[in-house]
Amino acid sequence: MPLECEQFSEQQQQQQQQQQQHIQSQLQQPTMEFIDLLLFVVPLLHLLAAPYTKVEESFNLQAAHDILVYGTPTSDVRARLSSTYDHFAFPGAVPRTFVGPVLLAGLSQPLVALAGFRHAQFAVRAVLGGFNAACLVVFGGAVREAFGKGAARWWVLLIVSQFHVVFYLSRTLPNMIAFGLTTLASAFLLPKNDAKKSRIRRRQAVGLLVFATAIFRSELAILLAATALLLLTTSQLTLRELVAGFLGTFVAALGLSIPVDSYFWQKLLWPELAGFYYNAVLGSSSDWGVSPWHYYFTSALPRLLLNPLCFPLAGLALFQPATSRRVRGLLIPSLAFIAIYSIQPHKETRFIFYTVPPLTAAAAAGASFISSRRSKSPIYGVATFVLALSVLAAFAASTLMLLLSSLNYPGGDALSQLYAITSNATSASPQLSIHADVLTCMTGLTLFGQNPYRLPHPLTPPPSSAPPPAILVFDKTESSEELYHPHFWSQFDYVLMEDPSLVLGTWDTIGQIHGYDGIQLLRPGEAAAATETRSGEAMEDSSILGLGATVAAVRDIVRKHTGGWWIGPRMSPRIHIMKQVREGDAASN
Repeated sequence: MPLECEQFSEQQQQQQQQQQQHIQSQLQQPTMEFIDLLLFVVPLLHLLAAPYTKVEESFNLQAAHDILVYGTPTSDVRARLSSTYDHFAFPGAVPRTFVGPVLLAGLSQPLVALAGFRHAQFAVRAVLGGFNAACLVVFGGAVREAFGKGAARWWVLLIVSQFHVVFYLSRTLPNMIAFGLTTLASAFLLPKNDAKKSRIRRRQAVGLLVFATAIFRSELAILLAATALLLLTTSQLTLRELVAGFLGTFVAALGLSIPVDSYFWQKLLWPELAGFYYNAVLGSSSDWGVSPWHYYFTSALPRLLLNPLCFPLAGLALFQPATSRRVRGLLIPSLAFIAIYSIQPHKETRFIFYTVPPLTAAAAAGASFISSRRSKSPIYGVATFVLALSVLAAFAASTLMLLLSSLNYPGGDALSQLYAITSNATSASPQLSIHADVLTCMTGLTLFGQNPYRLPHPLTPPPSSAPPPAILVFDKTESSEELYHPHFWSQFDYVLMEDPSLVLGTWDTIGQIHGYDGIQLLRPGEAAAATETRSGEAMEDSSILGLGATVAAVRDIVRKHTGGWWIGPRMSPRIHIMKQVREGDAASN
């Protein structure tokens, strides 16, 4: 009898071991779940809704354009680069690395060749967005392995209902090129079921952070130091492993950045060292504004995480014995990075985007703790229902923020309308001269948007049977002295101007581009604000073009069905499209 009991006990142990191995093998499978597709679909919708860019994104986007169009010359390099590449004319406050633009241009080139150059800007941004989304999928898989499927699903829902990260995922900021690397590093730091694999991943995470710091964003040295200190104090890596991993990756990063960037800038250069010296040592970043030390914690983080329940959920997961250790690994490096980086006077929300995936994962672990117990107690059932409602509310808020943000690119809208105007107009000249002011250049005018059908490059699609549109030659002069001379304005056929009173000569305002100017509440019988020309006379609504016209049409339709009530975006004049009236034009009229 004792022998039979012993055999039965051994069988039970074997069955339990088999079950555990099966569970582990299921957890280790890198398969995507259907819900993970949201990580690709939602950023793509944001890209479609807001395809234009702003000045902060211009360097990487313009550089990718120049690489696609002009290539990389091997002879007479300096002369050819300086005569064609945009960064020689507009170098910016500090030099930026070309490693990102080279990768973006190379990866997007097949898409551009397939879709045509008129879609090149979309293709470049889609490649970046796709890379970052894929990194988020990897992070979601790591959350699934560390906390379970429930936490991974909550994490996806929380991430895609947060506006800022999803909106910026495809924007060609240096921060968003580094974002994918830091997200992968965070994924590799999460516990794995295989101890050997987990140690390898931790070393790779350190390497990714070194790579992101040395090439793309020097402030990530803070996140690297906080992560390395945590790994060291918790005996997850030895000092020897950390030093070896750091030195090897650092040398490799310099071996990539310095040759590439020295070639494109035509001088010996390590861009991130120059940027660190300018911003941190000289303190010149303060010229762009100063925020209080608590800005990231009291303003930026609440807007980034968006769902206010993220904070108590992360606290719940932190104090639960089953998840406490793993959640500390998520929170400590991220919060330490934010706290130390708060010393820097100049602050922008995008500077701490890297912390959003791990902080959201901590909240997802808390949400999973509640939802997994919903059948055990009515309290947990109600709490789960509240969580679901909060996600829907965050989705609604994020959608509203997307719609309003898409109205903030009058420069891109003006360029699109100008092409429509010049394509429909008959012109004897195959070339039109355009002046674009600062606001136009800062809110959507890019090299990709200039003459997308008429670029001297094999990527340009073959001309159709219709007559080709006129080539638009853009001037971006900012010098106030030149703007005061009438002969300066006489050379242009059209101008895109925020302040039309600066334009000298005889001009017709043929259209206005409006931009977002807050929320408007109209009551029955109350008229919308009138639009004025440069002479102060009211303009007809027909002169409002682009998104401003669309918003006005929607407003009128809504007011017809609501008895005259309207609450929505207020649109105000931003850019005037003006055509010069020449003597021949006046005679023909």
